[in-house]
Amino acid sequence: MATPLTRLADGTVLQVSPLTGTQVWTVPGRSHRPLEAADRPTHTLAAGESERMCQFCADRMLETPPEKARLVHDDAGRPQLMRGVPASELWETRAELRRFANLFEIVSMTSWRTNHGFIPPAESVEAARAYLADPAGLDHVRAVLAAREAAGGAIAPSTGDAEGLLEPTVDLLAGAHDLIVPRRHVIDGATRADELAFSGALSAREHHEFVAFTIDALADLYQRQPAARYVAVFQNWLKAAGASLEHLHKQLVAIDSYGPQAQREILMLREEPNLYQHEVIDLARREQLVVAATDGAVAVAGVGHRYPSLEIYSTSAHQLPWEHTSAEIGAMSELLRALHVVTGGHVATNEEWHHRPPDVPEPMPWRIVLKWRLNVPAGFEGGTKIYVNTIDPWTMRERVVTELLDLRASGALGNAAPIRIGPEVRDSDLHLNYAASAPSGKVGT
Repeated sequence: MATPLTRLADGTVLQVSPLTGTQVWTVPGRSHRPLEAADRPTHTLAAGESERMCQFCADRMLETPPEKARLVHDDAGRPQLMRGVPASELWETRAELRRFANLFEIVSMTSWRTNHGFIPPAESVEAARAYLADPAGLDHVRAVLAAREAAGGAIAPSTGDAEGLLEPTVDLLAGAHDLIVPRRHVIDGATRADELAFSGALSAREHHEFVAFTIDALADLYQRQPAARYVAVFQNWLKAAGASLEHLHKQLVAIDSYGPQAQREILMLREEPNLYQHEVIDLARREQLVVAATDGAVAVAGVGHRYPSLEIYSTSAHQLPWEHTSAEIGAMSELLRALHVVTGGHVATNEEWHHRPPDVPEPMPWRIVLKWRLNVPAGFEGGTKIYVNTIDPWTMRERVVTELLDLRASGALGNAAPIRIGPEVRDSDLHLNYAASAPSGKVGT
């Protein structure tokens, strides 16, 4: 295996990812540049505008597909999961989080039916019938399908009875590409349109619920789509990172293969079950790339990424995200949230989740990679497959640790769980336990 990190005499840093083999260069003189905010037009918010800024906002729920689930708080403030809320009752509770289909799927229901003989479960058919039985639901589905047709340049019928709309409604409820959308577009009390409610603006509780609700959807997609070999979970923040809207959201996409990267890691794990411990965490320990830890998760500066990246690993013996306890999910959530606070809402980011495909016997930990989209790969990268990353891992670790310490001292982290930062991280925090238990392959909520 190639040496992961090499610093040349002129200061150039050569990186090779121990997991992907990606080759990256960081040239001197660029690592300490400030994280610049993109020029974005903004304006003072009018009364009530914060609830209708985009299709994902609370006042525009009929512009998104029928809900699969929502998270609300009861009178005592406890989280409650609701499924199949009728269109006429959407505003009777305040949805902190909503889950619904992506109208423009990466893998369509037509693909699942044609290539895998997928038959929607009876409960999805009944849910669709119930939704269409509500006149508001029938109008909602008509409007959503018309909007999708219009976006594709086709003219959609403005009418259609419940029976005629049953199949497309079933597709919306049984599909395997979902969005998870928090309530707010901008922070509470915002006066300007650019005061966006990014991940770091969420409270510790809100972020924990966001992560846990996403995990519930992840397990549910595996259960409902038997042909899914893997469900990709990711979050694109801001246009430069691939987001079409500036309203925070995560996406889950079921696919019928593991993908090349998972296949590569599976082969490596057959030779070395402790791959992630030895090649990632032990490397971070040797090279002083450890950023922070909680009781259940550890974050390190990533090596060999196209963009400056932070990697967060669960240290639990549990492997699949839905097997984690609430405390273990909280450990991951709190560390991830802190890194979003450091990054700031003005920096375009990708948040990528990685987990073991349920039918794979090799052990894999749940991990999340947070990428800062500061540079755009261009002709040099395309021609050589060597990527220029503006911040080397040592500098990444230094600036994030420094910022975390400053934020904690000022109270800006507001964390609910203690975070050990930089030199405070203990040796016991750097031990991954994923390989200690045999994979179950069981999917459940």
